[in-house]
Amino acid sequence: MDFGLIADNLLNPPILFFLLGCLAAFSRSDLTIPQQLSKSLALYLLLSIGMHGGYELSKSGITADIALALGAAMLMAIVVPIYSFWILRIRFDLYNAAALAAAYGSISAVTFITGVSFLNQLDVAFGGHMVAAMALMESPAIIIGVLLVRMGAGKDSDEPLDWSELLREAFLNGSVFLLVGSLVIGFITGEPGWKAMEPLTGDLFKGVLAFFLLDMGLVAARHMGDLKKAGLFLVGFAIGMALLNAAIGIGLARLLGFGAGDALLFTLLTASASYIAVPAAMRLSVPEANPSFYIAASLAVTFPFNIIVGIPLYYQVIDFFWR
Repeated sequence: MDFGLIADNLLNPPILFFLLGCLAAFSRSDLTIPQQLSKSLALYLLLSIGMHGGYELSKSGITADIALALGAAMLMAIVVPIYSFWILRIRFDLYNAAALAAAYGSISAVTFITGVSFLNQLDVAFGGHMVAAMALMESPAIIIGVLLVRMGAGKDSDEPLDWSELLREAFLNGSVFLLVGSLVIGFITGEPGWKAMEPLTGDLFKGVLAFFLLDMGLVAARHMGDLKKAGLFLVGFAIGMALLNAAIGIGLARLLGFGAGDALLFTLLTASASYIAVPAAMRLSVPEANPSFYIAASLAVTFPFNIIVGIPLYYQVIDFFWR
C-alpha cells in the first residue's frame, strides 16, 4: 500500500480542519459554529457541486454509458439497505436495524464533495453525471427502510403510514431539491453559465469545504460518546460496511467500464452513509428507532473513516486495477 497518498490526504487543508474540529471537541474548547452558518455552508457546497455537475454533463451529453452508470447507482441504493438490514438483525431489533440500513443505503454528500476535492488535487477527471447519481441515491433507501419496518411489523402495526409526507421527505428534502435544481441549471446554461458563476462556485469551493469540515469535526466528535450505547458491533459494522460496499462499488465500476475518477466517486457513494436526510426521515417514519445509533455510526465512524483513510485507500485500489 502506498501510504504516501494517505499522508498527502491527511495534509489536505479540509481534512486538517476536520481533525481540528475533532480536537476542539475532545479538548472541550468553546469553539462553536452557528447552526445557521453551518447550514448555509452546506447549501453553498450543494449548489456548487450541482452547478459543476450540470456544466460537465452539458459538455458530455447524456449517453448510454451515463444511463448505465445512473442505473447502477439506483441498483446499489436499493440493494445495500436490504442486505445491511439482515446483517444488523443479528444484534438489533427491527426498528433500529431498518433505520441503520436506510442510513447505509443512502449517501453522504460531504464525503462525495471531499472526494471531488481529492480528484481535483490529483488532476483526475470525472463526469458531471456522477452528481446526478448522487442525487438519485439519496432517497430510495428511506423508502426501503420504512418498507422493511412495515413488512417486519406485519399485522402488529395498526398505525397508518403517511406516504405523502414520507415521499415528500424522501424526494423533496432541501438538499436533494437544491442539488437537482443546480444540476439542471448548470446543464441548461452550460459553459457561459459556469463561467459567470465560477468566482462563487469554483474559486471559493475548497475554502468553504475546509470551513464546513471544521464544523463536521466538532459534530462528529460530540457523537462518539453515543457509540458506547451500541458497543463494538456497531463500530465494526460502520467500518465493515464501508469496506464491503466500497469493494462492491469498485467491482461494479470496473465491470461497467467507468473511468478512474468516476469509479472513485461511485465507490464513495456506495461506501458512505447518510447523517442528514435519512435521520430526518427516520425520526418521522420510524420513531421507535434510537437516533443515537444511526447518527453516531454514520457520522462518528463511517464519515471520518471514509474521508481520512477511505478516499486514498479506494483510489489506490482503483489505480492498481485501472492501469
